[in-house]
Amino acid sequence: MYKVNRLLKSIVRLLLPVVVSVVVMLMGASIWLVHSTSTPPRNTYLVTPEVYGRLSAHAAQVTSETWKNRDGSTARGWLLRGKKNYPAVILLHKYGGDRSYVLNLGVKLSEATDFTVLMPDQRGHGQDPPVASTSFGGCEVDDTLAAIDYLRGLRDASRDNLVGEEIGIYGVEMGGIAALATAARDQSVRSVVIDSVPQQSDDLIDTVIAKRYPFLSSVTAGMAKGATYIYYARGCYQRQSVCELAKTIRDRKALLLSGQDVPGLKQSTESLAGCFPSDTQVQSFTDLAASGVDLVNVSPDKADSYDQKVIYFFQENLKTPPSLDMLPPEPVEVVEPKIVDGSGK
Repeated sequence: MYKVNRLLKSIVRLLLPVVVSVVVMLMGASIWLVHSTSTPPRNTYLVTPEVYGRLSAHAAQVTSETWKNRDGSTARGWLLRGKKNYPAVILLHKYGGDRSYVLNLGVKLSEATDFTVLMPDQRGHGQDPPVASTSFGGCEVDDTLAAIDYLRGLRDASRDNLVGEEIGIYGVEMGGIAALATAARDQSVRSVVIDSVPQQSDDLIDTVIAKRYPFLSSVTAGMAKGATYIYYARGCYQRQSVCELAKTIRDRKALLLSGQDVPGLKQSTESLAGCFPSDTQVQSFTDLAASGVDLVNVSPDKADSYDQKVIYFFQENLKTPPSLDMLPPEPVEVVEPKIVDGSGK
C-alpha cells in the first residue's frame, strides 16, 4: 500500500505541472481570442462629409464633434443639426463598420425630417479610435447614454436647447444590442429601429470568431466566451439577451428589420418581436431584399427602399412641435364702440 501511495504521489508530481501549464495556456489563448476580436478591423472611411458635401448641400452641413463618455473617455461623431425643439436620432453602426456606414441614411433622414442626427463611431471603430477596443455592445450602452447627454447639451444661436424631448435610436447588429439596452435605461428614447440583431453579445463573438478563425470555430468561440468573464471583469460586457432587454421597454415604438442576406440574424430578429410588452407597438419587416448589415454594397434602389422605411418610421413616431400654421389664433380683445349723444357727450 505504501508503494502504491508513493507511486501515485510521483505521478501527481509529474503530471501536475503539465496540467497547470495546459490550463494556463488555454486561459491565455482564450483571453487572446477575446482581445484580438475586441479590436475590430479598421479601414478608411467609405465616404466623408467633405466628399459627400460636393454632391449634397445638406451633407456639407455635417460637422465633426467630440464629447465625453461616462467613463471619461473621448467619443466622436458626425452631427447634422436640425430645427429647434425637434427630436434627435442616433445612428449606431455594426461591428467592424464605422460612422461612414450610416452617413447616407443620416443625411437623408435629416433632409426629410429636420431632426438632429448624430452618427458616432462606436468604441474601437473608425480610423484611429480614441478608445482602442469594443465590448460587443456592453460599454457601448453607456456611450450611447453619454451621446444623449451630449445632444441634450446642444444649443441654438439663441442659446436655447436645440433638441426636443424625444430621442430615436437606430442600430444594426452590435448597434442593435446597444440601442435596445439604451432604450431600456432611458425613457426619452421613444422609438427604436433594430436591424439584424444577435440574441446576445456571446452570439456576436461566435460570428466574429467564425469569420476570423474558421478552424474549430465552435471550440475557439466557446473558449472566448468563457474568457469574457476575465477580460471584462472590470468592464461592462452585456450578458442580458436582447429578448430580456425588450421585455423592459414599455410604451414605445419599435421597428424590426432584417433580410435574407443574414439568415441567422434574421431568425433572432424575428423572435424578438414577441418579447416586447403589449403596450409597445412593434412593426416588423424581416424579409427585405437587403438588410442594413451590408447595405453599402447593394444597388441604389434597394438601399433607398430600405432608407425610406427607417425615415418614415421615425417621421411618424417621434413628436415634433406644432407648426405656427397649426397653432390656434390668439384671442382678440373686442372693444365695444362708445356711443355718444348729439351733444358730443
